[in-house]
Amino acid sequence: MSAVLRTKARLRMKAVMLKEIRQLSRDRITFGMVVMIPLIQLLLFGFAINTDVRNIPIAIVDQSESTLGRLIVESVKVTQVVSVKQSFETPEQAERAIEQGAIRAALFLPKDLTQRVVQNRALGQWIVDGTDTMISAAILGLQTMPLTDFDFDLRPKAAKTFEVTLFYNPTLRSAVNIIPGLLGVILTMTMILFTSAAIVREKERGNLELLITTPIHPLELMVAKIVPYIFVGLIQVLIVLGLGHFIFDVPINGTVSQILFGTLLFIAASLTLGLVISTIATTQLQAMQMTLFILLPSILLSGFMFPYEGMPVAAQWISEALPATHFMRLIRGVVLRGVGVIDTWRDTLWMLCFTLGGMFVASLRFKKSLG
Repeated sequence: MSAVLRTKARLRMKAVMLKEIRQLSRDRITFGMVVMIPLIQLLLFGFAINTDVRNIPIAIVDQSESTLGRLIVESVKVTQVVSVKQSFETPEQAERAIEQGAIRAALFLPKDLTQRVVQNRALGQWIVDGTDTMISAAILGLQTMPLTDFDFDLRPKAAKTFEVTLFYNPTLRSAVNIIPGLLGVILTMTMILFTSAAIVREKERGNLELLITTPIHPLELMVAKIVPYIFVGLIQVLIVLGLGHFIFDVPINGTVSQILFGTLLFIAASLTLGLVISTIATTQLQAMQMTLFILLPSILLSGFMFPYEGMPVAAQWISEALPATHFMRLIRGVVLRGVGVIDTWRDTLWMLCFTLGGMFVASLRFKKSLG
């Protein structure tokens, strides 16, 4: 009798398993996530994530106009750690470019460069944006570059080849860089997750039937879905930046109005992306899976964990399509360097266009029907 019961139990379990497999095979979005999530993670960790920082954008301020100065610049380029993007006449111009985020560091070679060699003094100075500790560490590695390849036997004479000045984070505390970036990760996760299930939840609960009988337009519904979550996002901003400042001593050099404006743009972009997902997903589970699909690249490719400059060009193209990438640059610039939103106008304009485009797509995809 027990053998018969076990056989029946196996048959019942087999029937349920076959039913689940068939249901999974019909659910194209879920099946796609099963394949794409590990594939994306493999590609991201295998190709895009690189802890060896390369091609850091820098500027050169060579006031020496000497052969030695040109050889030093060439030796810097050979390291491939940095990539010379601009040249300036004065250190003040370079500092302004660092503040605006156009470059990450500048190498200053003074007029008396040749005399400094004879007098056993530091040859020049690195001016570095210290907000990203990985980039700062890479530049510090160039502090004592060997220059003997150019017949300048400098290393025995000077234990410290170049001076280094770190702006905005002179003690190289990782919290200074992480906490403003963490704000982008938290808002990405919560804003997209909240709204990605908004329309789907209405369908699953049957509330969409009520909306069908109302005169509300699709765009009006999209805006109405977004507005309540804006206040949720602002509360999260207050918590992260407030506690980050008072507990971890993260400096807030930007004005409240600039922080608020930039954050509202990113919240709107994230909520809009969540709405687009909600018009594609048919169940809340699918909405969560698609949110995870967006969240992973937003964490790994936005510059939150790894420097943007260290990623391959293809990965940089993908990161430029993510709202989190633009917000990371904007919020770190405003909070840590004290720049205005106008100084980061490219990121500001991109998030604004993304929001408007996303609202248009979401309103077109939304159908006031149960189909």
